[in-house]
This record gives sequence, C-alpha cells and structure tokens, in this order.
Amino acid sequence: MSGSSTGNTGRPAGWGAAGAAETPAGRLRRRFPTFNDLQRRAKGRVARFAYDFVAGGVGDGAPNVAHNRAAMDAVRIVPRYAVDLSGVNIATSLFGRDYAAPVGVAPMGNVGMVWPRADAILAAAAQKARIPYVSSTVANVGMEELARIAPDSLWFQLYGLPADGHRLSIDLIRRAAAVGAHALVVTLDVPMRQKRVHDVRNGLVVPFRYRPRTILDIARAPFWALEMLQKGQPRFENMRKYVGENASVGELASFVTQNMTTGITWDDIARFREVWPRALVLKGIQHPADAERAVALGVDGIWVSNHGGRQFDAAPASIDTVPAIAAAVGGRAKILYDGSIRSGLDVLRTLAVGADFCFAGRAFLLSVAAIGEAGGDHATAAFAEEIRSTFGQAGIRSIEEAHRATVLHPNAVRFEPEGNVAGIEAPRRRMA
Repeated sequence: MSGSSTGNTGRPAGWGAAGAAETPAGRLRRRFPTFNDLQRRAKGRVARFAYDFVAGGVGDGAPNVAHNRAAMDAVRIVPRYAVDLSGVNIATSLFGRDYAAPVGVAPMGNVGMVWPRADAILAAAAQKARIPYVSSTVANVGMEELARIAPDSLWFQLYGLPADGHRLSIDLIRRAAAVGAHALVVTLDVPMRQKRVHDVRNGLVVPFRYRPRTILDIARAPFWALEMLQKGQPRFENMRKYVGENASVGELASFVTQNMTTGITWDDIARFREVWPRALVLKGIQHPADAERAVALGVDGIWVSNHGGRQFDAAPASIDTVPAIAAAVGGRAKILYDGSIRSGLDVLRTLAVGADFCFAGRAFLLSVAAIGEAGGDHATAAFAEEIRSTFGQAGIRSIEEAHRATVLHPNAVRFEPEGNVAGIEAPRRRMA
C-alpha cells in the first residue's frame, strides 16, 4: 500500500517513499502498508476467537487457506516496457454498472463478531469508492439499512433456507429486489456444515458463552470489548422478519442454525432465476461442467471460489481453476473470483488468468478489525492505488490489456471432457 508524497497543502513534499503525506490517511498508510501489517494488528486487537473465525479455514492449520496463497504467488506476469502510461484506467463495468476498480467486497457472514457494525463500515467505504459490496444472508446489518448506506454498490448473497419449498429463500430474494440490490449471488459451496477446528477449540457460539477462556480472550482485547459493550453482540438482522422484531441474539442464531440446513440444487437455481429480475451470479463454482450448466440456466456470472479455504481442504486453489472455467464459459457469462486477494498485484494476476472481476473478503474485514471506522476507506484506497501502480509497472493500461497479458500459470488445472482432472497443464499464455 502506498501513496503520493505530499504535505498538508497537497503539493509534493520532496523525494521519498510514497505514502508520506502528513494526513490521517497518510499516517495509516505508513503504519499499515501491506495486508500482513493489518493482519498482525488485527490479531492483537480483537478477541482471539473473533480473529480465528475470520482468519482460519476448515482444517487443522487451515491448509487450503495456505494453498490458495501459494497458488496465487505462483502466477507470474511478464511486464512490457516503453509504454505510454498517461492513460492508465482501472475502471470497468459489470452487469450494466460502472465501477471505479475491478475489485469488490466479498460477502462475509457474522462480521460484527470481528468488529461491531463492520457490515455498515464496509458498505459505506464501497459506496464512496464506487465498487460493489456484497451483503451476506447472515449479515449483522439488515439489507434494508445497507441499501440506504450503499445504494449504488449493494449486491445480496443468498444462502438457501429450504424449508417449505424455499419459501423464505424466495422472500429474501424479493426483499433484495425491493431494496434495489444490483445482483443476486447464490452461494453453492456450503452444502454441509464443516468442522472449523479453530472455532471448535475456541468454543465459538453466538451469543457468546462466557467460559474462562472466552473471558480471558475478551480481557486481552480492551478496544474490541469496549466497542462490543457499546454496540452489542452481533445479530442476524435479516432474520428478524421471520423470528420477530424483538427476537434475542440467541433466538435469531437458533433460527439460522435450524433453517440453513441443506445445499441448493439446480432446480432451486432455476426457480431463483425466475424470481430474480437482475443479474444472477453463482458463487463457489470450481468445475467447468458446473459453469456450463449454470450458463444454460441463464446465469449472468460465474464466481470461481473455494470459499476462502473455509469449506473443503481437498479443493484445488481457486486461481488454478479459473482458466478452464473461463474457457468453458467462453464469454457467455462474466467470470468473478475470490481467493487470497490481498493486493493490487493479486487483482492483476486474477484478471490475467481469465477473470473479469475479483472480490476480497479478509483483506477488507481485517483492515476494519485493525483500524476501526477508518479501515474500510483505508482498504479501498489501498487497493485502487496498488491496482493502478501494478498495471503501470506491467505496462498495462486497461482491464482489456490485463486480459491479454503474458502470464506464466504453471499450476492451472486441465479438466477432461468427462469431467476428470487430467493433470497440470502448461501456461495458458506462453512466455513471449
């Protein structure tokens, strides 16, 4: 993360490291120039069980989280030089809307545990930065309030509630349409609840149970504890309509546990397509055959994701499946992506291997956990700045040129027509 070297007047302050401006934003950039800096600060600032909830994965030691990162780092881009960079433009359009950068805030559930009202903070930052913000079914701020905060940025992510023929799922979809959400993101890759070992060890439940270990974790995070005391434990606000306006934290949590019980089928997706009037996106696609079936149902976006390494440790790294899925879709739907997006360079890598747009989750949320209210703006500004500078360093002036970059992707997975993985293919775009 970097910035221009200016004084309080905005004029250049002389030679030096970018980000040296004596402004509140400049001081934050000096203190937290990278995602790793934010992550370290967040780890020491919030209760351990809250940090583990967002940073951890499904397995013991979160191997799929690490695998996502290693695969991203393996992607190499060959830069081109002596290029006129006076017109570098990172803006793009998606589903008929213009966005200032090819990155958005991914859906994250129960983020109020990590920092109170984090949903609202990130929605406001996305609105200001002119990028998408995807609200979760299990957000801690209701979709109606988020639509007021981010009318130009709001998307809605759906987890299915299958009881009574998906009656509540359909109602959530209609509510999202009524508040003006610009896209519906149906998540497929949580068909069963998984054992997240960190959460099990921490005894994580909502509402919090004050065991000795929990009390100790809270005592070690005084800033977090004070915020939580002032603003209250997180609630699943979208469920109030179905449980009761005066429902307790525990009643709302129990309702979610009892009703979000099974995966979503292709027949369900067809029904959702009939009800939803705008762009429909399927999130969690990891196989080209699933992407092709989705396109046949009229889906507008294929979101390649392994749920940030939080569901299935044997899954391939998300970045390694993008080329085959993009090839199968062949431009009939937009290719969206999430998985270890931590910097502007990661955004460029993702575009270069075949995605049209990407989303980050932990990078945004841990910025809020590290900094508080200013964390959303800090993360959006850092991403925009890094994407632009990385484009320029690679000799790339637009999203279209990023798609044509010369890239080495040694671990890209090739799928046979029958649906089996054949092995590791050569780079999709060979070295020049």
